[in-house]
Amino acid sequence: MHRTFRSILTGSFSTPCADNPTVAMIEAGFQHAGLDARYINCDVKPAHLGEAVRGALAMEWAGFNCSLPHKVAVIEYLDDMAEAARIIGAVNCVSIRNGKLIGDNTDGKGFLASLRTVIDPADKKVFLLGAGGAARAIAVELGLAGAAHITVVNMKKAHADTIANLVRDNTKCNATAHLWEGEARIPADTDIVINATSVGFGNADAMAAVDVETFKKGQVVADVIPNPPMTRFLREAKKRGCTPLDGLGMLVNQGVIGVELWLGKTLDATVMQRTLSDIFNTSDAE
Repeated sequence: MHRTFRSILTGSFSTPCADNPTVAMIEAGFQHAGLDARYINCDVKPAHLGEAVRGALAMEWAGFNCSLPHKVAVIEYLDDMAEAARIIGAVNCVSIRNGKLIGDNTDGKGFLASLRTVIDPADKKVFLLGAGGAARAIAVELGLAGAAHITVVNMKKAHADTIANLVRDNTKCNATAHLWEGEARIPADTDIVINATSVGFGNADAMAAVDVETFKKGQVVADVIPNPPMTRFLREAKKRGCTPLDGLGMLVNQGVIGVELWLGKTLDATVMQRTLSDIFNTSDAE
């Protein structure tokens, strides 16, 4: 039997990168699948992004992720982009195929895959809190998936307007923007509520400003925060009969989709999610 000593190389370019658990999650998936592949977590400063991209190409990596602050800057080095990434205007996943760099955005795709485990967003009404990069990607993917209407709420209304316009101009979904003042009130006919802000990250007691009495039994309430998985936002929703969806699924599915784009292989999401849960539980304990 022929033995090879050359691993398939993938990884991530960001700064800072030391707290990114994606490397542990994906390498656990590689090991479980019996793949001789590595995921290398690289601290790449903005001034060195071009060299990093050219290095990955020269070393024949299969692909890489781009996290902050490179999601927009990396576009100038690409040969092509997927439809959603082009609409969103940001790339977090690059595949290298036949010497060509193809950009995609798996933020929204990861969320959508997780959401579909509890509800199909087609023809549903969505209430989206926040207007940052995650909200932008999620809104576009929901629009492409056939959502009926997305209400974007943000403290800077201009940012919410940008996302609503993006959805209306590029999908068949209707979207409106509203200023987030005081506690946001969720419309009674809402099917899906999403916290796409960073409020609650690393703090189990913090919560986005929402009137919890406007949560309605039967709604799916999602949070993009993976740590802690069960945020206060989700706990309050669950108390009122909503179906909670934590951010771990989004993060895991981003990794699964990325590897499928790079290698054409599907990793075991359960193994990856268990790895993240163990890491976050350990962090909480410390």
